Amino acid sequence: MARASGWVAEDGSALGRIEPRNGIYKLAGPSDLAVVGELRVSEGDNVEAGQLLATLDTHALREAEVARAEIEIEYASRRLKREQNLRQTSATSVARMEESERDVEIWKAELLAAQQRLERAEVRAPVAGKVLLIHAREGERIGPDGLLELGQTDIMYAVAEVYETDVSRVSPGQRARVSSPSLPQELTGEVERLGFLIGKNDILDLDPVARRDARVVEVFVRLNDPALVEELTNLQVTVIIDSEG
Repeated sequence: MARASGWVAEDGSALGRIEPRNGIYKLAGPSDLAVVGELRVSEGDNVEAGQLLATLDTHALREAEVARAEIEIEYASRRLKREQNLRQTSATSVARMEESERDVEIWKAELLAAQQRLERAEVRAPVAGKVLLIHAREGERIGPDGLLELGQTDIMYAVAEVYETDVSRVSPGQRARVSSPSLPQELTGEVERLGFLIGKNDILDLDPVARRDARVVEVFVRLNDPALVEELTNLQVTVIIDSEG
């Protein structure tokens, strides 16, 4: 018989899933319509925080806008300096000098706006991690699923779904064992924390009489050997928590 989802009183086990630290980051482009211009990573790549992952098809245009604003600031600044020098000899009016000062400030503001538009044409990694899945490639529009999914796979967890009636038996520091037919060996770990929300179980059981509307709490078990599952995010596993800690 398949194991029911949630805590099983006889052996202290629950169904769970494998996920990286802080879950999966689903990276999207700007809020308006966006098309991928250049994708700079592949699935499985390790990336650093702040690394450029992709640029949109508007990137070259946004770069040109920044360059133009920088040129205009340089020109307006030179003109303002001339007006200031002439002002010392009363060869120019206050109005002309104020107009030059205004032009400098206007183009500084335009440069800031252009730089922000350029940033919106780039997708950068918010954290260091591994590229798990790419949803959109060059020439494709970024859809509801976003551009790609990123995970901090240096630390991996088994997230067990424990019945709300049994969660009082679980506490941080308890040892746990994690198994699956897809794993070459049983994994070990330790309960790091419990979730703060009670909800319905997400992991479906194959047993037709299993509870499909169970109220559960997520229990996060930090695995001792994350390298064994860093490429198995969302793998369904069985988690056995040692009640003796």
